[in-house]
Amino acid sequence: MIKVLVADDQELIRQSLRIILSSKKNFEVTDTVENGQEVIKSVRKNSPDVVLMDIRMPKMDGVQCTRIIKENRPEIKIIILTTFDDDEYVYNALKFGASGYLLKGVSMDDLSNAIETVYSGRALINPDIAAKVVRLFSQMAKADFTIPVVKNGVKELTRTEWKIIRQVENGASNKEIAETLNLSDGTVRNYISTVLNKLELRDRTQLAIWAVQTGVDKKDLGKT
Repeated sequence: MIKVLVADDQELIRQSLRIILSSKKNFEVTDTVENGQEVIKSVRKNSPDVVLMDIRMPKMDGVQCTRIIKENRPEIKIIILTTFDDDEYVYNALKFGASGYLLKGVSMDDLSNAIETVYSGRALINPDIAAKVVRLFSQMAKADFTIPVVKNGVKELTRTEWKIIRQVENGASNKEIAETLNLSDGTVRNYISTVLNKLELRDRTQLAIWAVQTGVDKKDLGKT
């Protein structure tokens, strides 16, 4: 059972999400709240697995909530759900540790899949803003925001793992990586998990940022 906290300043959206998610046997809605301060209180009280959170809320917005939650409860997964796709919001939500970023209007099946995806430790970004996120990675690579990795882990990366990192850097999904490298989806997932463990990174978002910062796209894989 995946425990979900719903945070949105619109009552209709909160109650609709509660009804729909509660109807699914693998979800339990622990609470619905309308502002950022209530999010923090509810997290402390109910310890949800996943927070489904709007960006623009009174008293404290979703970006600041994400920062506070991930600093204190890094195991909790956060999906940003919003009608806004501003660069600043995407950048900050991902920088502070959000595992997913979806635009409102996504189907309930896609939303359910997204919750299950981030709960399993993977990241998920709406295809409509994937290109925007890749551009942001490039900007972040030029900024004073570096992703630390284990140097010995970098030395242990295989040629295939470098190829997969390059695909992640370009924003490719597991399915797209599998098709490009002639691998199965499961094999790609296993490779990415191994890479994250070697580098001691949290998720593929951090991996993509690190790849941009280190210029993986320019790496000669023939000599790896």
